[in-house]
Amino acid sequence: MLLTLTNVSKSYGANQVLANVSLTMARGDKWGLVGANGVGKSTLIKIIVGAVEPDDGAVELARGTVMGYLPQVLEASATLTLDEMIAAAHARVRDVADRMRSLELSIEQAARLRENTLDFLLAEYGQASADFERMGGYELEHRTANVLAGLGVGHIAHERPVASLSGGEKARVGLAALLLQAPDLLLLDEPTNHLDFAALTWLEGFLQDFGGALLVVSHDRTFLNRTVQAIVEIDEYSREAKFYAGNYDFFAHEKALARTRWVAKYTEQQEEIHELRRFIHSKARQVGHNRPGGGDKLAYNYKGGRVEATVGHNLRAAAERLRRIEADPVPKPPQPLQINPDFDPARLVNKTPLAVSQVTVAYDGRRVLDDVTVALGGQDRVVLVGPNGAGKSTLLKVMAGRLKPDTGDVTAAASTVIGYLDQEQESLPADGTLYAAYAAGRTGDWESLKAELMGYHLFAFADLLKPVASLSVGQQRKLQLALLMAARANVLLLDEPTNHISLDVLEEFESALLAFRGAIVAVAHDRRFIERFADQESVC
Repeated sequence: MLLTLTNVSKSYGANQVLANVSLTMARGDKWGLVGANGVGKSTLIKIIVGAVEPDDGAVELARGTVMGYLPQVLEASATLTLDEMIAAAHARVRDVADRMRSLELSIEQAARLRENTLDFLLAEYGQASADFERMGGYELEHRTANVLAGLGVGHIAHERPVASLSGGEKARVGLAALLLQAPDLLLLDEPTNHLDFAALTWLEGFLQDFGGALLVVSHDRTFLNRTVQAIVEIDEYSREAKFYAGNYDFFAHEKALARTRWVAKYTEQQEEIHELRRFIHSKARQVGHNRPGGGDKLAYNYKGGRVEATVGHNLRAAAERLRRIEADPVPKPPQPLQINPDFDPARLVNKTPLAVSQVTVAYDGRRVLDDVTVALGGQDRVVLVGPNGAGKSTLLKVMAGRLKPDTGDVTAAASTVIGYLDQEQESLPADGTLYAAYAAGRTGDWESLKAELMGYHLFAFADLLKPVASLSVGQQRKLQLALLMAARANVLLLDEPTNHISLDVLEEFESALLAFRGAIVAVAHDRRFIERFADQESVC
């Protein structure tokens, strides 16, 4: 076994992020690590690499195991060039090559002198040669060029400092250097960030052929389907690890079945509670009405006493059953997310709720939008795709009224209500609590707005009074979703709606979008998201 975790637990103050996590990975195992925002996925990876100490439990690596770790944010040296970074990545392969040369000399000498160490040296050389081949040492230059080109950084001059690259280029260079190390165990935290479709496809092929073990945190469902054979979920409530022996689609199917069973169990229990209360109420009244007065007491004592005893026994049994259920009830399943369920497309004043006419926008003299004209139908589904910097987010900001174009017009029908989800969370207030951000501009008291917000099942009660600035990126994204639900919009403009959302919330949100009867324009790189909407309408 390459990696063994035994009862690993970790807390930050009162916040338990991991509890008794136990896993065992062998060479060739390829697993996805998923869970709600804040459950400790990145923390678990950091515990494995030794960057964070667990409170309890143990991490054991097989002797000689080399780990490769890609964090979400690469911290590159200010002076390291790309060539130096590649050379550092090749260090392990070079060491094995040096060891092979040394063994060749020792073998030659042992053979000449007929020493009894020859068999041992030959066996050691065979192992070194196998390691060298597994690490791609016999085709190092070709392999290096292939990895750099595959991740879209083959054009970068090797003498260029890594620190001078863009954020996306740094991420891709860091991933390339990691893959060139040929580690035994790959630990990847959101590796698909900053990758275009071509680089994603290449990385998926590389990982499919990778002979070591892989543990990857990712929100990219297509990527998980194509690269892993099992899913490890950190449960949102117990913080324990649950293993699913299949790809993401298998995991999602099992979760859907579990929810169906949960709903059925809850419904069955609610029906039993109703029947128990009805029985207790009716039998209690029956006993009261049957108690005799005057001369009927003797007849009652003979026949009715035994009946009342039986009824009383049944009453006590029903009351005890009800008490036990109410002491530990099946929790109510959350209601599905809904976006303006009362919206009727027929009430739109205009069949074109939003139109962009001959819009031009330039930054520093460079036109990112040039004479763009778009007429959005009342139930259109449009996904904007294209390379970074092509103006997708800019067009969405213009349509949302957040950016005034240099030329051209944006026209919204009188009945149009726009719901806008920006990519960088710029629309969220810098000050105030989560609850205050949600309640701003809305009518209602604390109790009604709190119930409304909690009804989305995106937050725990303890989250409501947290400052917005202290929320994680994932929690801020969920606040944006709550604000979108509350906007009662009939036109949605969504900039990378799948970013920073845990997979459970993402699946719910996508279902809500598919059920929404208004128009949607989305900027997206998520292939599953694009596929689901492409099946319904057009992709631009």
